[in-house]
Amino acid sequence: MYPGCVRWVLSHAARTVCGVNSVYRTPARLKKCGERCNILAASWSWSPLCTAADNTVQPPAPKKKKQGSEATSVTSVGRKVPQRQIQVISESGEDLGIMSRADVFRKMDQQGLRLVLLTQNKDAPVYKLMSGKQIHEEQLKQRTQKKAAAVQVKELTLSLGIAAHDLTNKLKQVESWLEKQHHVRITLRSGRATPDVSLDTTLEQMLQQMEVMVGFVSQPKVIRDGKAAMCVVRQPSAKELAKKQKSKAVESKSEDQTPRNTATDNNRDLTEEPRIQQ
Repeated sequence: MYPGCVRWVLSHAARTVCGVNSVYRTPARLKKCGERCNILAASWSWSPLCTAADNTVQPPAPKKKKQGSEATSVTSVGRKVPQRQIQVISESGEDLGIMSRADVFRKMDQQGLRLVLLTQNKDAPVYKLMSGKQIHEEQLKQRTQKKAAAVQVKELTLSLGIAAHDLTNKLKQVESWLEKQHHVRITLRSGRATPDVSLDTTLEQMLQQMEVMVGFVSQPKVIRDGKAAMCVVRQPSAKELAKKQKSKAVESKSEDQTPRNTATDNNRDLTEEPRIQQ
């Protein structure tokens, strides 16, 4: 491009953008070049660096909602249903198809059921008719699943010929893990020259030596073709602790009654001896 053409393009762009009338005259031989460069000058007028350009900030585009998002928790929505047409699943799991909101409310009142949102769709959201007991059971399942995902499982391996001191230290380690709400998988291995013994019973006897009560995720059982035994222990639940305390109270009461019975028997013998002598 000729230097004169470049000069004309810059002058014409400045005049178009800033509205300044330049005294510079366009040579006749540069008109063709100017006509070709009009597009470039017009595009500069919309440059964000120019004062004449529109400085308004474009608002961010609204986020689109995901279709078919499932409900995170099982809760009754009551009668708060904004849609007029919804897809309904019965209490037994049967698909009732798309129903009107009024018909669903009428069915709820007749059968004494509650409405639970399963999937939020734009066209026809999916709801399920459930009883209060079913909702409670589903909520318990969700809680146990969350706890199971957060619980860590520790592993401990014992040998059948372990020394008493080493066994005590191992069991203390298990107690510390249980205090941190962990599950512990304990494996008892039999030695090569070990005679035939009941490994599951032996493992249960070892656990009874612990100072704290434990609960079982899985009871002691024999694995690896009888060469080992395994169980998974956890902290006992409140129901198990209450049952244990109740059994201890019954045992203590029975122990208190046995000395009294022996004392009464001795008194009977003493009273009967004089009668025999007479």
